[in-house]
This record gives sequence, structure tokens and C-alpha cells, in this order.
Amino acid sequence: MKLFFSTRGDREAVSAPEAVLRGIAPDGGLYVRGDFPQIPLGELRDADFCALSRRILGAFLAGYDAEEISGCVARGYAHKFDAPEIVPLRKVGDMHVVELFHGPTAAFKDVALSILPQLMGCALQKMGAENEIMILTATSGDTGSAALTGFADVPGIRILVFYPDKGISPIQRAQMTTMRGKNLGVCAISGNFDDAQTGVKRIFAEISPDFCRENRVALSSANSINIGRLAPQIVYYFSAYLDMVRAGEIALGEKLNFAVPTGNFGDILAGCYAREMGLPVGKLICASNANNVLTDFLNTGVYDKNRPFLTTISPSMDILVSSNLERLLYLALDGDAQAVRARMEQLKETGNYSMPEAAMQKIRALFAGGCATDAQAMETIGRVFRETGYLMDPHTAVAWKVAEDYRAASGDGAPCAVLSTASPYKFPASVLCALGEEVPADAQAQIDRMEALSGTRIPAALSGVLNRAVRFVDVIAPEDMMAYVLGKAARA
Repeated sequence: MKLFFSTRGDREAVSAPEAVLRGIAPDGGLYVRGDFPQIPLGELRDADFCALSRRILGAFLAGYDAEEISGCVARGYAHKFDAPEIVPLRKVGDMHVVELFHGPTAAFKDVALSILPQLMGCALQKMGAENEIMILTATSGDTGSAALTGFADVPGIRILVFYPDKGISPIQRAQMTTMRGKNLGVCAISGNFDDAQTGVKRIFAEISPDFCRENRVALSSANSINIGRLAPQIVYYFSAYLDMVRAGEIALGEKLNFAVPTGNFGDILAGCYAREMGLPVGKLICASNANNVLTDFLNTGVYDKNRPFLTTISPSMDILVSSNLERLLYLALDGDAQAVRARMEQLKETGNYSMPEAAMQKIRALFAGGCATDAQAMETIGRVFRETGYLMDPHTAVAWKVAEDYRAASGDGAPCAVLSTASPYKFPASVLCALGEEVPADAQAQIDRMEALSGTRIPAALSGVLNRAVRFVDVIAPEDMMAYVLGKAARA
């Protein structure tokens, strides 16, 4: 079944396996479905996370059969998460927290990147692909380690991750640079995440087809621009909602708001897709840090990346070009791919674009935007810990604070679930500072201090990571990324 199209007008329909292998459409657009399958909530009331994954991914990723999806889910999630629920729901004060950080790298990216390699491997077999797949990925901190873990030693696939040399936490760096696997590559760039992401997109657009053919290599992506990475994220919205129903916090059919710390827009777009598939989503509260380009877009209808890039304590949100917003534009513009293309070209040329008011009204009917500074996030971490004993990381704190502000400003008293996207142990210096504690210079000492103070334990996924031998040390300029990829992709 060929149901996936490019957001930019290439009307060649492809199946889900084809879209997953390609990652990005030939015209530079992102793959979207022409329609959304409906998921009957009543039938899934007692389903666990894996059962939900089988049902939702089986419906959304047309082209994989039920047995293939079942196998991908089983291999992707078995024995990899330290919580039996995969994404447990916690009640904290008068809000609820969806903990997405119980996977092998202690970040929300694990939920999707545990299964994307399985989907790719299955697609390779289904399509009889002869080329080796080379995954190119830009990361602002967490995608890299989750992708490297998921794809390590997967046959027929190599992966190369680019990350900004400055602005990520020591633990995030250690997770990537110490990773083991024969098919892995990691390289820092002397720039920010937007530089890395732009470089990867340029390589996709400009690499020579002759080079790929001669070296029998095909490029793909593990970022959420890949529909196979985005689709599994839909599942945890359904999971959180049904957990709320089972806990008696909401009635089946009642609307639930979600507050989402947002950078590249994939995580919150999955909530929009869940709503399109029948989930009773109230508001999607788009929470930004000081890099508040999305907040301004939702408020004004103008997307403008022409502003200073700020390094914050929530580095996975330090992004000024939110790639997945393109898929939302496609929805809001009623599938007018030429209008989407025009705006993406304008963004590339001038750094900004505007949306018609009618489209913004559709967007604002579902999305609300807000932002929080580092100081506000740190105050939230300390206050919530003192009042409830719950410890959160800086990204989750941004979402919590913006959700509080939204409630106060709107009067919307609907139940709210905050997506917690990373373990606080990935950012021990910032969390200790937020708690008013002295911050040791050594990162391991920071972790030890957090354990003693909070009464919680460091996730097994992070234990000892700072003591592992560093394997990847390359640092290059953004303009050298193409040459670097060509060197890695060339067959000896």
C-alpha cells in the first residue's frame, strides 16, 4: 500500500517501508500520509504498551504486515527498558508526568529508536535492497546516543552522527563518544545543532547519485524527519491517555492536555497525529526554552530564525530550525505541497516565512505556545522537588513551567500530562544548582551528590558511562561535513 507522499509536491506515492528506508523524499520534503487511520480507543482500554504499538504502527505504517510489525515491536522493546510499562505515568502534585526516559540511554528518543532499526532491517529484507544503508543523523544531545545504541551492529546499516562540540552535557557527550559497535561513527562539529542539521540536509540534497551507485550505498536518517522514527512516538500519547483512564483521572472520551518540551517539533507533532487518529487531545502545549522561535511562530504566524542562538541548560531544545514543523504546515495548508515548498525555500533564502491567518487559526485550535528561561526552569526544578519530592530534568521543567503559565493565562483546567523527556541524571550540574546545592567540578561527583540528596538512583543506562574509554574524537567545521561523509561512505 503506497500511502506516503512528500510535503513538497513529489506525488510519487511510496509504501511505509520505502519511506522508512529513504528517510527524506527526493525533493527534500518529508513523508506524510494522505490520510490517518482511526484507532478505536474502547477496544484498547486494557492494552499494554507493546499491544498499543502493534495496533497503532500496524495501522499507520501501511506496507508492513501484522507479523512484521509484531516482530519489530518484540525485538525493539524486549528487555531494554527499566520500567515494565515502558513509559510509566506518575502523578505529581496536580499534574501527571509521562516518563519517557526508562530506555537504554535514559531519554525519550529511546522509545522510537529502539524500534526504528527493526523497521529498517525489515524493510531491507522486504524490498531486497542491495545497497548498504548509511544513516546520517544530527543531534542536539539525545538522538545521537539513542540512535547509536539502536543501530549498533545491525547488518546492512552504518550510522554516522554529528553533534555540536559545545552545548551538550558531559554525560551526553560520553554516551556518544564511548559507544561500541563496528558500524558506528561519531563526529563533533564546531557549530550548533542547526549547523549540523543543515549540513545533513545539504548532503541528502547534493550527494552525487553516481557516487552512491558506485559505492552501493543509500542514505537515510534516524532523526524524526524519518516517518519511521516519528510513528512510534504516537504510541505514547495513546498509552498515557489510557493510563489516565485506568487510573480514574479522566473518563474515556474526555480530553487531555499534553505539555511537551519542544525543539525539532517531532515529539509534539506525534501528539497532533495521535489526535488525527482519534485520541481526545485537548491542547498541545508547545514549551520552548529561551530559543523561543516556536513560541513566536504560534503567537504571530511568522517563523523567523534570524535571532541569536542561545546555549541553555536544556540543550536538546537549543534549536532554531524545527524540521518537523513542515509536516504541520502541510496539514494546516490542507495538503498544498507547493505552498509548503515555497515557505521552505523562503526559510532557506531569508530565514523566515509567514502563514495565512486561516491556517494559523487551525494550528492555534490545537496548539498553545510558551517559553521559559533557564532561571524559571531552575526555580521549577527546586520548587517541585521541595513540594512533592519529584526530581525532574531541565527540559521537563520547561514544559512544567509553561503548562503552569498556560493554565493561569487561559483558565483551562483540563487534566494535563507533562512529557518528561530525559532523566535528571543526564544534567546533574544544572539540577544540583537548581536545588541550591554546591556543584562539584567532577561530573561523577555531581551524580553521586544527586543520588545522596534525592534518594533516587542513577539509571543503569548511565552508570559508569563517564569512565568508559573515548572512541570518537573527530571535530570538523560544518562546511567539511560533505567531504567527511564521502570519505566514510566510499568503499575501500
